[in-house]
Amino acid sequence: MSDHCNPILTANQPSVSISTDNHSFMPAEPNIDVLLDVADEVPVTWIREQYQLDEVINALEGCGRVALDTEFIKRDTYYPRLALVQLNTGDHIYLLDAPKLQLTELWQALIKVDVAIWHACGEDLGIFYLLSGCPPLTNIFDTQIALSYLTGQLQMGYQQALDDQLDMHIDKEHSQSDWLRRPLSDEQEQYAIDDVRFLPALYLSIEYELKSQGLYDYVWEDCQLYAHELYKAQNVEDEDMYLTMADYRYTSEQMAILQAVATWREALARSTNQPRTFVIKKQAVREIITEKPSNMRELAHKTTMHRSMLRLYGEELMAVINKAKILSSAEYPPCLLPPYRSKNKVLSKAVEGIITEHAKQIDVPENVLMRKKWLGQLYEVIAFDQGLSALPQGLQGWRYEWVTQTLIPVIEAHKKELQQGMGINV
Repeated sequence: MSDHCNPILTANQPSVSISTDNHSFMPAEPNIDVLLDVADEVPVTWIREQYQLDEVINALEGCGRVALDTEFIKRDTYYPRLALVQLNTGDHIYLLDAPKLQLTELWQALIKVDVAIWHACGEDLGIFYLLSGCPPLTNIFDTQIALSYLTGQLQMGYQQALDDQLDMHIDKEHSQSDWLRRPLSDEQEQYAIDDVRFLPALYLSIEYELKSQGLYDYVWEDCQLYAHELYKAQNVEDEDMYLTMADYRYTSEQMAILQAVATWREALARSTNQPRTFVIKKQAVREIITEKPSNMRELAHKTTMHRSMLRLYGEELMAVINKAKILSSAEYPPCLLPPYRSKNKVLSKAVEGIITEHAKQIDVPENVLMRKKWLGQLYEVIAFDQGLSALPQGLQGWRYEWVTQTLIPVIEAHKKELQQGMGINV
């Protein structure tokens, strides 16, 4: 695949093409000033007619890397409304007027690109999966994830990233504006262009730092892991939505009520195309779980469910709640496992020491090496003897050898304390 539209720019060599297939290839140090000068000159084309999309598809087919962003509206709907797709192939920026276009060919073309560069791609990929029906992407490079390896800051914004890495300032004032209006204001259009204009330069700056430190492959793997997690989150079955609100302190009956209410809320939000919180907010769901109302009066007085929704759907919701209450215990969903909590800090200090030591050895921030969520899942695996196949996916990649050979033996040595801290009788 040609990579001619992704120049590596240095002080002495204005344009050199390299293959993106070998992630370990060490590029020349990029000249940031030259990169920014080139970015300022990249032409911009609006794509408003379906036939114009052919030019974009052809550009992607000859392009090893592409920088992307989207603008969308989802404040008052269940399904986000895609307003704009911005693409930077390195030598051209395209602004796709999404409401006017059928984008199936675009989604397919993006799957085939070697490296798709985003910054904080969570919501963007959620929309991609929703609209494309594509499997999990395997070509994602998220500059926010990459910067966490270099800075320890897990959620660095795009504006700060450009400031820190490129000494470049852009305006983020219009992030919440109406992206479905046409024509866009000059300020909106400039904002949309800037979101991808400097993204290739940011990538090249980060790529050089990561490869200099031997961290690029770690980042690449974590980006694909994140892309897969986003795919799973976008494809959760209605009956499993309750897990996003579940609490380990809920009883089996409460879990059954939660599952029923969350399933009902998801189906109603989708059928009426309104946000879940418009149907019933999380606080009201929690109040239903704890108060377990038996009739409309209790539902109205013991919860903060919006009165208009009570009038429209209260009876229907009460039927859902009461049906969950009469389930047999065999039909209850399982309770969540309790997290590890203990006043005895021997295990925690031992684990923290192992994480700190390894983080220093490989020059990766501790919060990037081990997420709290993964550690909690690891504790469950060991406390309940679930076996290594039950390890969270994030610990089955480049972290696996360290986890299995160094970290797990330390936790196993304190297994009794772990089980006691999780309320397990031993």
